[in-house]
Amino acid sequence: MRPRFLLDEHLKHAIQEQLPEMHVRLIGDEDAPPLGTPDPDILVWIEHNNYILITNNRTTIPSHLTEHLQVGGHVPGILCFPQRTSIGTYVKELRRIWNAFTPERHQDVILYLPEKKR
Repeated sequence: MRPRFLLDEHLKHAIQEQLPEMHVRLIGDEDAPPLGTPDPDILVWIEHNNYILITNNRTTIPSHLTEHLQVGGHVPGILCFPQRTSIGTYVKELRRIWNAFTPERHQDVILYLPEKKR
């Protein structure tokens, strides 16, 4: 099973363009939530449509996820990058996750990427 990704509206369209082999949507795309959709509604959308959210929102997304889980919701996962992440890093990390994806590792959690090397 391969994951599907939803890019937060503040991320660059170029990320999507560089991953043509993957199912990647951007908030605001025709078949994705519209621009300006509140974070709690995005979490409901990714749950119902089985997408992993890609974001650089480390401020509000964690608390919204906690609230979503507390009321019985679930998410396929959230990948959170630092604000100043290069497009190349997004592409590299999303390819890595796409190739090694296991649903149980991502279910109901936020992974902060890129992961630190040990």
